[in-house]
Amino acid sequence: MDHFLREGLLDADDAAVALITVGEGNYLLQMRDQKAGIYYPGYWGLFGGAIDAGESPEEALRRELAEELGLSAGTVEYFTEITFDLSFVGNRRFFRRFFTVPVEERMLDQLTLGEGSAMQVFPAHKVLIGPRIVPYDAYAIWLHASRGRVGARRLRAAP
Repeated sequence: MDHFLREGLLDADDAAVALITVGEGNYLLQMRDQKAGIYYPGYWGLFGGAIDAGESPEEALRRELAEELGLSAGTVEYFTEITFDLSFVGNRRFFRRFFTVPVEERMLDQLTLGEGSAMQVFPAHKVLIGPRIVPYDAYAIWLHASRGRVGARRLRAAP
């Protein structure tokens, strides 16, 4: 059953997620479980999750990567953040903080999927034209893959 458009309440929390890069221009994604009560069930998305009370976003990300992949991340670098304002339903603002986490291709066989139904490496262009992908995760991947072009106006010399 496709739970994407089903009725039911969804809660929103601050989250930390990983742009897990594999080589140049490739990203490791998770097929989200097909279950009620989560955002974008049955979609491909980034690994990560909610930030628990008392955790920093980086601590939460490291915990989530250990739980979801058995990955003890070495390098974790802040990339960007997207803020969502749910005041229109009486909720608050919450954020999704994105970090880059490079993983060597030879390490993929050592990862164990602990959450979700599958994991797969996608080149950036397939993320943007391919299967159902969580929209804000696809946007972050596009920003990362396009980082040499984004904000170019600031970089141009004045006339």
